[in-house]
Amino acid sequence: MSEIILSDEIFNSEVLQSELPVLVDFWAEWCVPCRMLSPLVETMAGEYEGKIKVAKLNVDECPETASKYMIQSIPTLMVFHKGEIAAHQVGVVPRATILEMFEKLI
Repeated sequence: MSEIILSDEIFNSEVLQSELPVLVDFWAEWCVPCRMLSPLVETMAGEYEGKIKVAKLNVDECPETASKYMIQSIPTLMVFHKGEIAAHQVGVVPRATILEMFEKLI
């Protein structure tokens, strides 16, 4: 399974209404730290298929959703569960930190 590419239009259906916890990577094309984190996020999409959904939201292309969740620094990772923010992390973080964000939900 690969990551879901989000837009403002499908954010609610793919993230807030999801039965599974959703790890959302808020990023931008020009962001070097975002590009450093991206391979790890992509790997987790495959490793945790069926347990979590992994999605990416480009903050430049989706300003409405980025603004709604007050994204001021990227990369920002958020885990949504049952329509609510369950965990939040800003910056490049190690794999263990990302796992801690959602492991109690699966």
